[in-house]
Amino acid sequence: MFEAFRRTWNLRGLKDDAYASLFEPYEGDEAVVFDTETTGLNPKKDEVLSIGAVKVKGDRILTSQSFEVFLKPSRAISAESIKIHHIRPCDLEHAVEPLEGVKKFLEFVGNRPLVGYYLEFDVSMMNRMIKPWLGVTLPNRQIEVSGLYFDKKIALIPQGNIDLRFDTILKDLNIPRMGQHNALNDAIMTAMVYIKLQHTIKLN
Repeated sequence: MFEAFRRTWNLRGLKDDAYASLFEPYEGDEAVVFDTETTGLNPKKDEVLSIGAVKVKGDRILTSQSFEVFLKPSRAISAESIKIHHIRPCDLEHAVEPLEGVKKFLEFVGNRPLVGYYLEFDVSMMNRMIKPWLGVTLPNRQIEVSGLYFDKKIALIPQGNIDLRFDTILKDLNIPRMGQHNALNDAIMTAMVYIKLQHTIKLN
């Protein structure tokens, strides 16, 4: 009930009816797994540098329908942040304006559920760009893979101390780490986690 109220309240702020379809109930069998690379970990001041996403249909990752975009930062990126996200100024030569990138992302996602690791942060970073322009925040259903993993592990070892680090989850599920660290590769690895967990956990 609260979720329905929240969505209705969110919809009231929509500035462009062309995006009303985002609020329609999703009745398909796909989800979008996504990840961002950012200049830092503060959604109030840091910026999104890249967005990577891939669609999942049942137990298949639709790599042919992947999405990747680089966004122009408002200021020069620091050497310290480059050590974290590995995005250099030369990687941003063909980056697009943030609003253009967000529009492409929403077109790719539609009203499908969103899946991610530390998803709350990525959604917060996206909402920082979406809210001023569209008047709403992402209304899509959100699925956190670390939460699914926790549910799986706690059922096996009640009262246990569950390690929710991404590398630990990958290792425990026998999922290989892809070579280059970037938003798209992280999204694909997260999609592998999501699919594997679906075989052992019933999603609500």
